[in-house]
Order: sequence, then C-alpha cells, then structure tokens
Amino acid sequence: MFIIGILIIIGLFVFRNVYKVRPDEPRIQDKLRTRTYATLGAAVIAAFLIIASVLRIVPPGSVGVQVLFGRVLTKTTLSEGLNVVNPFVDLEIMTIRTQAYTMSIAAEEGQRYGDDAISSLTKDGLEVQMDLTVWYHLLKSEAANVFQKIGSDYVDKIVRPAARTAIRNTAVRYMAVEIYSDKREEVQNQITKALDKDFAERGIALEKVLLRNISLPAKVKNAIEVKLEAEQEAQKMQFVLQKEQKEAERKKIEAGGIAEAQDIIAKSLVGERGRAYLSWKYLENLKNLYESPNNTILISPYDKSFIPLLQVK
Repeated sequence: MFIIGILIIIGLFVFRNVYKVRPDEPRIQDKLRTRTYATLGAAVIAAFLIIASVLRIVPPGSVGVQVLFGRVLTKTTLSEGLNVVNPFVDLEIMTIRTQAYTMSIAAEEGQRYGDDAISSLTKDGLEVQMDLTVWYHLLKSEAANVFQKIGSDYVDKIVRPAARTAIRNTAVRYMAVEIYSDKREEVQNQITKALDKDFAERGIALEKVLLRNISLPAKVKNAIEVKLEAEQEAQKMQFVLQKEQKEAERKKIEAGGIAEAQDIIAKSLVGERGRAYLSWKYLENLKNLYESPNNTILISPYDKSFIPLLQVK
C-alpha cells in the first residue's frame, strides 16, 4: 500500500505537469475544475494508503513479530493495540495467551483426531496409557526468537514431543501400581519439572501439567481391584473386632457395677436397719397396689406392725 500511495503521488505530479490548461482554451473553467477534483481525489487516496501502510493493529493477547526483507527484528516486538511501523515490514501475529495441548484416548478431546494417548513402559516392564493436558503460553519477550529459530508451528515442534518424552522418561522410574495409586501426584510433579526446563530453554512458559487418566493392562487392573477388595474386607473385620471388644469391656464394667451395687445392698440389709428397710419397701409396694385403679380386692398377710400404717378405709 505504501508503494501504491507513492506511485499515486508521482502520477499526480506527472498529471499536473502534463495536463496543463492554457488560458485561451475553451471551457477553461470546466477543465480547471476537473483537474482540481482529480488531484484532490488522488491525494486523498495516496494519503490513506500511506497512513494505512505504517499503522498496524495487534489483536488482544498477542504480539507482533516484525520481519523486514526476510530478517526478523528480534529487539522490536510489537505489543497489542495500534502500532506505527516501517511500511515495508511484514507482521507475524503470535498469541501469548494460555494454551492447552491435550493428548487423550478419546477421539474428540485431543488436538489430533483418534486415540492420541501416550503409551509408556514402567519400571516393572508393563505398558500403561496416560491422558495428559499441558497448559502453557509463549513468552512475550521471546516471541521473536521463537519465530526466528522454531517458527509459528512451535506447538508441533516443541510442545508435543517434549511432553511425550517427559512422560516416558518419568514413567520408566515407577512401578505401574505406583503410577496408578499412591505416587500419581509425584509422577505428575516430575513430569512438570522436566517440561518446565525444556520449555524455558525455548521461550515457552509452562503453567501446569494435568495427568488426567491412567489406563493399566487388564490383568494388572484386576489384581489391584482384588487387592483393594481384600484390604477393605480386612478393614471391615478389624472394625467389627474393635466394636466387639468395646462391647465386651462395656458389659464387664456394667457387670462390675451391678455386683458392687448388690454387695452394697446386701451389706445394708444386715441387722435391725436392714429389716426396717425391707419393711418400708414392702409397705411401699402394698401402697402402690392399693392405689392402683385396676385392683378391687387387696389381700395382705396380717401383721400388727404393718396394718396400722396402711390406713385401710
């Protein structure tokens, strides 16, 4: 556009020099008006093209890498928004937003169609399949260097191979059962550590590694399930034994309390005070029977010591 604008300006000067109006020509006013309008229109178009060629807009979340005659300007990366640039510069837009690269067994989840899960050998020689998602973003300060040394397709050249290599190098140090169960988080951290180093050396920032799914061979998976069921059954029996033991202790304490209470009562019934207590208890029971609405006849042994206390009507 800049070159076209310059050519229009040059053509405008040529036009004004060639298309001259002589005072003695007929309809001189119409020709002057035509010349003026043509000059003004060409000047407007040329100015628009020149201004448009030096103004570039970088989209949000992106940077602009400038390429001048095949040479990458590594020191002048453009930020998002409106920028004034050399009109001969080619602008390569590269995103610096968070990106996700997924390798999954599910056909619709990953960046590549079909089964893209990572198969890896473990320390015990078994093959496991893992689904992985990598969160990363391009460093703004390294965008020009990445474009110059790697290109805009750095995801296929760096992100994917580095992720698959880090997983395989990590998995080979662990048993299959460990990756599947108690050391899963440790494996994920080791993969993150390895990827972080590889990405940083190439101008890419690693945000997080998500180890989404681990698939074991069928025989190993069945063995793990049997083991887990046995452990759960053992824990259940342990709970039952503890419960029975607590119940036995409770009954023992209860029996001891009853025996102690009976011993105290037996000692209190000895002597005159004991007979008086029994007499009082006997009278109390007779009174309850007497006052009950269900009784119409009450027969009690005759005793001159008891009868006056009942106050029989």
